[in-house]
Amino acid sequence: MISSSEISLTRKTSTGKMLSEGAVYFVLIASSLVAVGVTIGIVMSMLFEAVQFFNLVPIQDFLFGLEWSPQTAIRSDQVGSSGSFGAVPLITGTLLISTIAMLVATPLGLASAIYLAEYAGPRQRNIIKPILEILAGIPTVVYGFFAALVIAPFIRTTGGSFGLEIASESALAAGLVMGIMIVPLISSLSDDVINAVPQELRDASFGLGATHSETIKKVILPAAISGIAGSLLLAASTAIGETMIVVMAAGLAANLTANPLEAVTTVTAQIVALLTGDQEFDSAKTLSAFALGLLLFVVTLILNIIAQKIVKHYREQYD
Repeated sequence: MISSSEISLTRKTSTGKMLSEGAVYFVLIASSLVAVGVTIGIVMSMLFEAVQFFNLVPIQDFLFGLEWSPQTAIRSDQVGSSGSFGAVPLITGTLLISTIAMLVATPLGLASAIYLAEYAGPRQRNIIKPILEILAGIPTVVYGFFAALVIAPFIRTTGGSFGLEIASESALAAGLVMGIMIVPLISSLSDDVINAVPQELRDASFGLGATHSETIKKVILPAAISGIAGSLLLAASTAIGETMIVVMAAGLAANLTANPLEAVTTVTAQIVALLTGDQEFDSAKTLSAFALGLLLFVVTLILNIIAQKIVKHYREQYD
């Protein structure tokens, strides 16, 4: 027979387990709520300041204006007392540099991921993988130095030998170095996705007489397309949000141009410039930084939604 003391001990143990599980559940819920609360706080802080900016500057002038010159004067009789707050040059500069970066990083990142996952032996993988991880850990300011001191002069000298006039700071220099920076991100994520493809699919393809390259092209990559697309869009979001490389290699000139050989600037670089030093938070110049931040948030959100749609559309279910 079970004694009363044993029954009491069992009840105490069960009660203790329920309390511990309840505490863990509470901690998890609280952590989730903190993350949600921080996100809502960030959005609301940007939205509140952006609304004040749009009370001073019409939203259509901000979204569709072709000139960005936020240098407003303190007194109305000073030159430049009415600034221009058209965000189109900043948007085009951001897209231009990000496009160059993705054109560089996508083939290099995917090629390295395919090599590491399908061709490299354990020895080569143990050498190349840590090097890519070191490349991912380099501070962006170091990339900025590399772009400003090595890549930009090289592009200017090379272009000059062909009779091209290239600015000392250019979108091409920033885009090339930014592409190198995000190669490890694409490579690492794509490598994990390719390795997650079941071996049975490879064996079935080989059994049908397909070569290794045909298996990669027609079986493995289509099966991993959702994860690869997610890694590319994550890399694109990283490129859009990069600041230091742009400031040091592309400059702060808000030029409306599609020429990668000219100096341009991006949304993030202008946010840093606007909020550097002592600022009056009731002026359109300072408040425009929050409008730019809200614009960047919306663009990033759209990219994430597109990524989710792509992943949902191409996702394959494997046993």
